[in-house]
Amino acid sequence: MSLPTTPQGWAIRLTRILSLHQAAHGLPRFPIDVAALAQDFSRQLFPDAPITIVKGLQLSKGVEGMLMPHPNGSGEWGVVYNETIRSPGRRNFTLAHELGHYLLHRHTNPAGLECTSRNMADWDEGRNKIEGEANTFASYLLMPLDDFRAQIKGRVIDIDVMTELSDRYAVSLTAAILKWMTITDKRAMIVVGKEGFIDWAWSSEPLLKSGVFYRARQVVTELPAATLAAQEVDWDTGRHGRLHPAGIWLGAEPVHEMTVFSPGNEMSISLLLYPDSAPSRWEMANLEEEPTLDTFDKFMGGSAE
Repeated sequence: MSLPTTPQGWAIRLTRILSLHQAAHGLPRFPIDVAALAQDFSRQLFPDAPITIVKGLQLSKGVEGMLMPHPNGSGEWGVVYNETIRSPGRRNFTLAHELGHYLLHRHTNPAGLECTSRNMADWDEGRNKIEGEANTFASYLLMPLDDFRAQIKGRVIDIDVMTELSDRYAVSLTAAILKWMTITDKRAMIVVGKEGFIDWAWSSEPLLKSGVFYRARQVVTELPAATLAAQEVDWDTGRHGRLHPAGIWLGAEPVHEMTVFSPGNEMSISLLLYPDSAPSRWEMANLEEEPTLDTFDKFMGGSAE
């Protein structure tokens, strides 16, 4: 049997093997033990280049994980994550990301790869091919599309649903949101803030087609002062969210913002839901002349898949 050549193909291959193994032994389907999978699978498929070490190490600040060859030239490989990462979900996704590099990129990167937190958020294969591919692999492996769709079918998407999914798959809340955003037909955005500024942001395809996106990687952008993220609101207020009038977040539309903060409030994660339909050119042209009393009534009442 020929080996897969795409991140989706590799994830599907491993998913099939896992499903058979777990069914035969009566094991739960999720979450996936990436460390055990990486070592067992690599020994079986690549006995001359197995992954023999999976562990946490003290890495430089900002480095999430590494794929590294054994220095003695034996052909063995190691997968490591930064032991300062406190979130089990982030650790798990990092391990899956590095396993993706092992399967897809080790031959073209014999010296190994070092991945930063920015790399973990870069799901755009057009912008950064290998990091995007590693994230796609991790996403499909940890959160298989059929199961993910089944979990969100008919549900109103909010922070609580995303938190439930992050727990089910043992991934970060950010990874769960990004997974949903790659398949949704909703106009949505995730914004990650640090120290009062937008660290990075990602628009769903429907929102991107509307021309609504931040260039946070190229332009320094402050978190808008009236947003929940900038105000560092409490947990309940943040997760239930607030419907902002047009002009608070990017775009000339009302936006429903839901925000959570990492431990110590060092990072904010905002899920922004825009109306299902973008404003027409006529509406945009007459925006300043039109009354705004009915703006909220026109806003989408809920958001399912």
